[in-house]
Amino acid sequence: MIVVDSSVWIDYFNGRITKQTNLLDSLLGREPIVIGDLILTEVLQGFREDRDFNRAKGLLDCLLFRPMLGKELAIKSAENYRHLRKLGVTIPKTIDVMIATFCIENTLPLLHNDKDFEPIAEHLKLDVVT
Repeated sequence: MIVVDSSVWIDYFNGRITKQTNLLDSLLGREPIVIGDLILTEVLQGFREDRDFNRAKGLLDCLLFRPMLGKELAIKSAENYRHLRKLGVTIPKTIDVMIATFCIENTLPLLHNDKDFEPIAEHLKLDVVT
């Protein structure tokens, strides 16, 4: 079971061929893929056409859905952000820290194409799919 970040889904729906989208394509239907509310929102908000939005929503509805935040994980995300900042690492997008914290706390690997996850993996033991 893995979590696929919005950075990969966006590339996938835009038809970009990357190492990550190729891996996602090979995993669909073979490996349980988790999508959380934060990722679902990031992916779906980018569609301009209703037809494309509905098609993507239909595909994403077939995945395992998990809420990613809540009070405990919100606090843990803030603690993780502060820990990284004390190490001199600032993650530009808070949502990336939230997604990473969800993965860490649920021991789920993350497939991503976003360099902001690299220091999180290095300092907080985020398991990334390569």
